[in-house]
Amino acid sequence: MDSTVGKWFLSGAERGNPASGIHAGGSGSASWSEGNLVEPLVHGEAYFARLYAELSDLKAGDRVWFTDWRGDGDEQLEPGDTTIGGLLAGLARSGVEVRGLVWRSHGERISAPISGRSNELLSRQINNAGGEALLDQRVRVFGSHHQKLVVIRRRDDPSRDVAFVGGIDLSHSRRDNAAHLGDPQAVKMDSRYGPTPPWHDAALELRGPVVADVLAIFAERWNDPHPLDRRTPYRMLLQRLARMPRHPKPLPEAAPPPPDAGTHAVQLLRTYGVKHPPFPFAPHGERSIARAYAKAFAQARSLIYIEDQYLWSTEVAAGIAEALERNQALQVIIVVPRYPDSDGFLGGPPRRLGQQRAISMLRRAAPDRVGVFDLENNDGTPIYVHAKICIIDDTWFTCGSDNFNRRSWTTDSELTCAVIDTAAAADADGSAGGRTPQPLPRKLRLQLWAEHLGMDQDDPLLTTGGGEIDLWNRMAGALEKWHGTGRSGPRPPGQVRHHSPEPVRAIHRIWADPIYRLIVDPDGRPRPLRGTSRF
Repeated sequence: MDSTVGKWFLSGAERGNPASGIHAGGSGSASWSEGNLVEPLVHGEAYFARLYAELSDLKAGDRVWFTDWRGDGDEQLEPGDTTIGGLLAGLARSGVEVRGLVWRSHGERISAPISGRSNELLSRQINNAGGEALLDQRVRVFGSHHQKLVVIRRRDDPSRDVAFVGGIDLSHSRRDNAAHLGDPQAVKMDSRYGPTPPWHDAALELRGPVVADVLAIFAERWNDPHPLDRRTPYRMLLQRLARMPRHPKPLPEAAPPPPDAGTHAVQLLRTYGVKHPPFPFAPHGERSIARAYAKAFAQARSLIYIEDQYLWSTEVAAGIAEALERNQALQVIIVVPRYPDSDGFLGGPPRRLGQQRAISMLRRAAPDRVGVFDLENNDGTPIYVHAKICIIDDTWFTCGSDNFNRRSWTTDSELTCAVIDTAAAADADGSAGGRTPQPLPRKLRLQLWAEHLGMDQDDPLLTTGGGEIDLWNRMAGALEKWHGTGRSGPRPPGQVRHHSPEPVRAIHRIWADPIYRLIVDPDGRPRPLRGTSRF
């Protein structure tokens, strides 16, 4: 067991959920897995291509399990006629075991553009073909099932088993690439993102023992004996139309974990809100995502880099602010969307209010060491940042479904991977025999920065530490100057602009604040923890 990994990852006790056997860390065992191979998949196009390749190679007797927040059966995995619903239904008809848990959603009228109808249609398509996809509403009030995972296990060759975990739904708008022209199959968003909103996202491809752990997370939810939904006549009718059983079929006996595949340690982190009836595997909820960030922020020495859809909540910002105050050499760079996905009269002010408070807290802590930016494509259209990534000191990184807000850390069900490259960690303490591997967290940061800043990954400006904020400010300033002069001359490289959210008028704060606290960013912690920065 690597000592560096133990310094960053949560122990079993620190996770705070003894009811779950996943990464429990009891009896001297580690609360994470080692021997894994992790491959970051930046952009939905890359993720869908890998998913298509793995799914299309399956044979009768193989198995697929997935969970999703939103699924669109007609979303194309590859250009042409290959859709996610068609592929999964075809697999079910061919003898592959296909099981899914899709959030039931609150319905179109309440939660547009969230699509309960889309999730229902995807489930019906799979179930009609002999699979089993369930609409799951076992959530806290105002909460959602936000986990996104796919597990593929092969009957004859466990070394080829694979899992995918991240922030990318099997839905419209996600299949974009580095050019950021958007997915032709788009969801409706704020009009400033255009008819096909540019979309930045990421997921992880996982091989090795962690695949069994991801499947165990799926199994805990699947085996929850509580009703999937309220038994109202309307809900019963929809469940019957979707051919959704009242009780799911038992899962097969768990197979042994796949063999070791690489040098990456992975800790699976989750959020489950406190609810009634409780989750059997988290009767007091689980907030290991929030706790992992608190521990990692305390370790940060030089750089915290974040890509996030929201960046709301002072409770979330507090841990970063404390790290900035404690370490005067620490820099923080954050990338967020330019506008909320829904920035209308009712939806916009609560979201912008939460973000402004979080950013203000960080800038008060270290005004010259915090940079907040957004992105645009070469046409000047804003890029919607849906990625959920955090990289600290090029040593520890996360990618998953959780956002930097109170909702994701306390209320919605979430799944995130924390990753450390043990080969690089071993070299750092001299135990790797002089090898100097490029750590995976650093590789991911360089890939992301090269795209956002319009530079080569081996550019010395990206690889030399100490001037990160200055570099980002300089690149953003050049692009803003070009816009300010009427776009005269060649466009400066990169996608980066300084982020400046529209202020919320004082009169709007009166009603925006309670909507923000109660609905947009609710607090799912036990009552004694509310009003604190503890999780």
